[in-house]
Amino acid sequence: MRRRDRRNLCAHAAMAAGIAGAPAPFDKRQVNIAVVSFLGSGDWLQAFEAGVKRQADALGVKLTVSQARNDNETERNLVEQAINLAVDGIIINNGRPEVLKDVAQKALDKGIKVVAYDVNLDNPKIPQIEQSDKDMATLVLDQAIKDKGDGFTGGAVYVAGFAPLDRRYAVWKDYIAKHNLKEKAVWGVVNDTVPASVADQTKAVLRANPDISVIFTPWDEFAKGVKLAIDELGVANKVKIYGVDTSTADIQLMIEPDSAWVATAATNAAVVGEVAVRAASLDIAGQLPGASVLLKPTLITRDDLTKNNIGTIEDLQKKFPAFQKSDAATASWIPAARN
Repeated sequence: MRRRDRRNLCAHAAMAAGIAGAPAPFDKRQVNIAVVSFLGSGDWLQAFEAGVKRQADALGVKLTVSQARNDNETERNLVEQAINLAVDGIIINNGRPEVLKDVAQKALDKGIKVVAYDVNLDNPKIPQIEQSDKDMATLVLDQAIKDKGDGFTGGAVYVAGFAPLDRRYAVWKDYIAKHNLKEKAVWGVVNDTVPASVADQTKAVLRANPDISVIFTPWDEFAKGVKLAIDELGVANKVKIYGVDTSTADIQLMIEPDSAWVATAATNAAVVGEVAVRAASLDIAGQLPGASVLLKPTLITRDDLTKNNIGTIEDLQKKFPAFQKSDAATASWIPAARN
């Protein structure tokens, strides 16, 4: 057994008996938290789950992690399974409110605390962790106006019904009115092959609308598909991508020679995962972190990345301190997550 594995095992054994100085139930036993994600793949989800695990390890929390793979009924069933396991808390990561509100209430009725990320369950007893979607979209669209000026012709990749996408797209619509933009097309799909599917759609859109010069992508999986289409059509010099979210894979796409993806706005997905576990832990301990737990985003441009020789999220964290950690949902008794 490696030294690090032995250290983690010892830490979990100690924390199974409780954390000294922590409020109940953390002072007496190991706490169980289930994490249910609507998505089933992608760099963002991988980083989010890594952050969840880091913070859970620091707290000695026993985790049950599952993915619905973009299926509404599966997500409901996974929440039901977590309720049947009698966990202490459930973190719901994305999904559709109309699908989840009643089953989330069922968890609350059973005494299980619920925290939601990027899905508004419209319940004062369910803290909502947010990336400030309005700020993210505003940052990147301000950059688009700075680069292109008012009145440009654009398009957006968007699927209605997902809280973060709805909030980000609403900002795009505001910018259309405020800056006299021309929205020629809106397209998109959420499935298990988002980039490939969006690439096919984007090629059709750009062939039909060669005057589009800006594409707003309120999710990095959308941006990947759009970039693939732009590269295949050879129009990177004419069409630019302004996105939301980032990962090491995204950074690699942005720093490619003549990349069309010129700006994105994001928080660190791993930090979001850490905050989600801290918020759930506070709620379980009777210290409700508030109706909204907000994380501030950062604007990242292709110029920033290339000038600072940034090629990974780790590089980004060194150059942008906001990507290293967040003080949201913290308490003196909660140990810091370790990389």
